[in-house]
Amino acid sequence: MTEAADGLHVTINATGLTPGIHAVHVHGTGVCTPPDFTSAGGHWNPTGRQHGKDNPAGMHMGDMPNMLAGADGSGQMEYVIPGAMLRSGSTPLLDADGAAIVIHAQADDNKSDPAGNAGGRVACGVVSAG
Repeated sequence: MTEAADGLHVTINATGLTPGIHAVHVHGTGVCTPPDFTSAGGHWNPTGRQHGKDNPAGMHMGDMPNMLAGADGSGQMEYVIPGAMLRSGSTPLLDADGAAIVIHAQADDNKSDPAGNAGGRVACGVVSAG
C-alpha cells in the first residue's frame, strides 16, 4: 500500500486461495489472529457509510473490488482508494489500532451491509507504515 496524491494505492498478491472470486476489504484493526481473523474488526469505515459500491448508502472506504484466484490459488489485484491517506488527512487509515487487508471466502455482492455476504475470512495481512 502506498500513498499518492489521488489516494492509497493497494496491491494484493495472494497465494493459497481456493480458485474463484474473493472479496477483499480493508479492515479497521491491524491484528490478524487465525483461524478466523475476526481480530481485524469490521471494514474501515471512517465516514460512517453502509457497505458496497451498489448500496445507495455506501460505500465504506475499505470496500474494494473482488479478486479472482486462478486454478493455482493465486490472485492479484491493484486498486486505488480515492482520497485515502495513511497517517494524515481527516480520515487516516493508520490510527492507534492500525489496519489490515482481509480476503474473504466468497465474492462480495457489493450491496449487503455490513460485509457484502462475502463469507468467512480466509487470509489477513497487517498494514504498517514502515
